[in-house]
Amino acid sequence: MLPEIAHSVRLTADAVLILDRRKLPLEREWVRCETVAEVARAIEDMVTQSSGPYFAALYGMVLAARAGEDLEAAGQLLVNTRRTNNHLRKAVHCVLSTSDRSVAGVLAAAEAGDELYRSRSRSLAEAAAALLPDGARVLTHCWADIYLIELVVALRKAGKDFSFTCTETRPYLQGARLTAPTLAEMGVDTTLVTDGMGAALIGDGRVDALVTAADRVTMDGHVVNKVGTLGLAATAHAFEVPFHALVQAPDQEVPSSNSVPIEYRSGDDVLSYKVSGVRGLYPAFDITPPRLVTTIVTDRGAFAPADVHSYYEEGEQNQ
Repeated sequence: MLPEIAHSVRLTADAVLILDRRKLPLEREWVRCETVAEVARAIEDMVTQSSGPYFAALYGMVLAARAGEDLEAAGQLLVNTRRTNNHLRKAVHCVLSTSDRSVAGVLAAAEAGDELYRSRSRSLAEAAAALLPDGARVLTHCWADIYLIELVVALRKAGKDFSFTCTETRPYLQGARLTAPTLAEMGVDTTLVTDGMGAALIGDGRVDALVTAADRVTMDGHVVNKVGTLGLAATAHAFEVPFHALVQAPDQEVPSSNSVPIEYRSGDDVLSYKVSGVRGLYPAFDITPPRLVTTIVTDRGAFAPADVHSYYEEGEQNQ
């Protein structure tokens, strides 16, 4: 049985329902979006994160089709909500690439995109599971979503024992509110630590592998992920602990890290205590250079960062 959050976006006859991740794990509240504009606002407001915006965008496009809206404009609205992760662009492209722009055609494209994402996640998880030793003590950062869920499934299918340590991931606490409870729900041996403790655990020899998702991977092997990944990767590299980054495919539109727009959110989010004369700064993502990454794991297998461009030697990735 997969945890509830694996299906956190649902299309109904007249709306898209999005599980509000800001309120997990203590509350289960579904945000009802009746228009594509409301879906876009939910994505921008962090109602859903990680792969959640991908599914929200797919079904937001269905709402636009039902309302007879311009699909190109609707797609651009969704893409503009969060620009660092390219999930939104892929979801929109998946729908717009269909020749049938009827409601039925858009719905079929969205459903196909949904299943394609899940099948690719299973493939990359199987490749990642093969890299982890039996008894692996895994450190993860932020919320890897379906990649992480499928990795747990793949490790169990491989008959391997494992445990996870999760960073809390300030300021939205995705690790504390999403990753750790989901792993616990799946019966995984799970430990939660603050963001500042990961380096100490690696240095003490308590971590066998650092495993995270990647919001985007450039064609030259840079890994873009939740801010804090870079520091953990640097520590892992210093102590010769492998860092495996999970992504379905490198992004052909970003040849290098200079091409990636880094999202900055409100600095107020980091101020637990608002003190006069103090301002907050919140870069939501950071970029880990290839020299600090051991493996980039895709749905076509594992690649060294310097070789990740060869992913496309098998042909273009279907969106």
